[in-house]
Amino acid sequence: MQAYHSRKAFAMDEPNDAPNHAPNDAPPERSDYHDIPGTYVFDSVQSRKGYRLNMFCMSLNDARNRDSFRAGESDYLERYNLSSEHRTAVLTRDWLRMLELGGNIYYTAKLAACDGLSFQQLAARQTGMTEADYVAMMIAGGRPIDGNRSRTDPMWSSPLSRGDRSDRG
Repeated sequence: MQAYHSRKAFAMDEPNDAPNHAPNDAPPERSDYHDIPGTYVFDSVQSRKGYRLNMFCMSLNDARNRDSFRAGESDYLERYNLSSEHRTAVLTRDWLRMLELGGNIYYTAKLAACDGLSFQQLAARQTGMTEADYVAMMIAGGRPIDGNRSRTDPMWSSPLSRGDRSDRG
């Protein structure tokens, strides 16, 4: 049995030949985990949404690609035929939006590393916290579970839940 994708579909020198989505059947029903506040679970639906974004991020494994991206970010992104939402999220480094649009945390971390950010710094930015506050929260055991079980929970009042992304840096 032959695999659905060809080697060419994943080649970084011709990313526009890649399929618009990862190969798979119809998306599954939305799961209960979509109700967890501040969480974007990378499932098959997210994988399809973020396929091109993730292929772009993976290209940054190669030093020549990182140099090319740094020399002209917008031009470099043209190679990947990203949606306007994906392009905007990358160019503005809206880290949480990238995850919301199907980015895989480990792939988007490659972009953060290209910018000189550690994973800890990236996580702090995704939560809208300073790095020091993020570290203190994690050392203290992370976010409390109260108010963080469901987006419908009235106790969940994070600015990020209301779509306020102005405090991200």
